[in-house]
Amino acid sequence: MTEQEEYIKQLEQTIGRFLEPLKGVPFPVAIKALTGFQVLAFDVSSEQNKRAVKQLSDAAQLGGQEAYKVGIFTARPNEAGNHIEPFVITALRQVGLKADKPISKSGKRKAAGYPDIQIEDENSRVIYLDCKTYSTLTKNQTFRTFYLSPSEDPKITTDAFHFLMSFEINKAERKGKEAFIPISWQIYTLDKLLVQVKHEFNASNRELYTKEALLAQGRIAQVDRTTRLF
Repeated sequence: MTEQEEYIKQLEQTIGRFLEPLKGVPFPVAIKALTGFQVLAFDVSSEQNKRAVKQLSDAAQLGGQEAYKVGIFTARPNEAGNHIEPFVITALRQVGLKADKPISKSGKRKAAGYPDIQIEDENSRVIYLDCKTYSTLTKNQTFRTFYLSPSEDPKITTDAFHFLMSFEINKAERKGKEAFIPISWQIYTLDKLLVQVKHEFNASNRELYTKEALLAQGRIAQVDRTTRLF
């Protein structure tokens, strides 16, 4: 093996190790690295915190009951999480908490990305809340369902508590259609959550569709007024 071949082999091995998932990363460490802000530890013995949990529990029950009555119309169980957020926000306000979509670093109110909801309690403490849904059969599966990605305009802008509100859902008929309905709820603190980092290679359309790499092409239809461009 030549020196160049040995170098290429070592480079491939190094990249291979780099691409292995980094497991067991404390969620507070990840948030601090990505945003510069702290995930506050939640002391369940604190009277203020007991009050906050009671209000969040009441909101989960109220929001869940309304979603149960109305139904959530979407294709997959995990997508129901996005649709249950308005029920949760309304319920949080009903129990006396300030709640809305988070305002990002740039001052924009953003929907996409973690977290789903920003709450301010009676003591002006901030709680970031993420909403998730799952079917009874998938709760203990190991597929990734929680994502946290770097952002130039993060939605986390202060030290805060971080919670997850999850709803177990089943199917039922609502308004003559099949819908998802919540049948139970849970609230978790994320200050002890362990996450993993999964590296990937990626490329943009500009990098993919180059003249140099083009081997063949053809046209299926002429673009006219009846052809929609997306």
